[in-house]
Amino acid sequence: MVNEELDEDTQNGRYLTFCLGNECYGLEISHVTEIIGMQPITEVPHLPEYVCGIINLRGKIIPVIDVRLRFKKPFQEYNDRTCIIVVDINDMAAGLIVDRVSEVLSIDDADIVTPQELKSAHNRYTKGIGKVEDDVKLLLDCRRLLLDQDVDRQY
Repeated sequence: MVNEELDEDTQNGRYLTFCLGNECYGLEISHVTEIIGMQPITEVPHLPEYVCGIINLRGKIIPVIDVRLRFKKPFQEYNDRTCIIVVDINDMAAGLIVDRVSEVLSIDDADIVTPQELKSAHNRYTKGIGKVEDDVKLLLDCRRLLLDQDVDRQY
């Protein structure tokens, strides 16, 4: 139990950053289990367009979401920098396809802004804005990114 608490402590305030085009985003590192290269994806009928299908990851079947499509951005061909961030939310694993992974950053709570403007339906995946030197990173709410089904009805 002490090791779990220590592990949570070392992950607190740490974010895996990734890019979609020129925009950079961050996910709490505590949700990330691994980063893998692109793999063959098996399509599954009747899923939302942003759910590309499923992959077999060492015997575990996980759904794969193209984050570009989830954010209503145009599809972009995958290349050698495209990768899948495997996340775990409430014991549910999923893969997030991103253009490229950037780095792991530590962002203090004092450097995270949660302006009220972000609470609109169009920004419901954004948890806050992390200030990193002269740059900003949009910090995502991983739970909403994976589990929020009502978003599509609002557009």
